[in-house]
Amino acid sequence: MIRAVVFDFDGVIANSEPLHLAAFRQVLASEGVALSEGDYYERYLGYDDVGVFRAVSRERGIHWDGERMAALVERKAVHLEQLERDGSILFPGADQAIRRLAASLPLAIASGALRPEIQRILNRAGLQQFFGVIVAAEDTPASKPAPDPYLCAVERLSAASGLRLVPADCVAVEDSHWGLESARAAGLRTVAVTHTYPASALGAADLLIDHLDRLTMDGLRAIDAPPA
Repeated sequence: MIRAVVFDFDGVIANSEPLHLAAFRQVLASEGVALSEGDYYERYLGYDDVGVFRAVSRERGIHWDGERMAALVERKAVHLEQLERDGSILFPGADQAIRRLAASLPLAIASGALRPEIQRILNRAGLQQFFGVIVAAEDTPASKPAPDPYLCAVERLSAASGLRLVPADCVAVEDSHWGLESARAAGLRTVAVTHTYPASALGAADLLIDHLDRLTMDGLRAIDAPPA
């Protein structure tokens, strides 16, 4: 029986991946590195910020030490905040889906985004109070597709809710194959939403949806239903 929901953030709740791409491009351009849209979505989207810069440096033969890497991440965060100022970047149906599920189940976030970025968007939308736990990039040593973010989210949500949750009690809502791999490796059920990639690029999931209006308690109960 599903007893909790753990959301990814960028690409599921926030339509922010285009903004992340623009911010990465601005920072990398100042370093003389070009980043194409195709490369970002095919190769780097699943990483947290440090992971993106680390992968780019490795693949381009650039040496950025830890201090330089931290400075790049900080500059990218500044650019991202500037890009967000134009208004709400929630996906259609995100606000309603969060409120709808929170009325029945405890909710968490497991994301590769930085905590201030997540909190900033949730606060603007008046949604932060619906999440008992937020696991951000700073909270685990390994990012997705490693299982660490989801394992951490389940552990913290179990403590916060008092429900003694195990991963199989929880469902992850994801938009990328990196995120789905992370959730499956951690032992969660999975919902894939085709916000960022088509269904053919996502791989196996317990439930596939094309809009957050379809993320309902009835849909989650169907995951638990025995085969006919």
